[in-house]
Amino acid sequence: MPKIKTHKGTAKRYKKTGSGKWIRPKAWKGHHLEIKSSRRTRRYAGKAIVSPTHAKQLTRLLPYE
Repeated sequence: MPKIKTHKGTAKRYKKTGSGKWIRPKAWKGHHLEIKSSRRTRRYAGKAIVSPTHAKQLTRLLPYE
């Protein structure tokens, strides 16, 4: 049986916490930030927890995490 490959694009974007949950960076913080208000950019800062539906997909894409 061959080894399952890790999806490298996913591995760079998602991390697993100690409790087993997945965290991801929030979207809309890439560029054109001078147009967006400070309040809006603060809301996009930090990390978000992945929903359980998407967490199942992540376990398939990242089998060795």
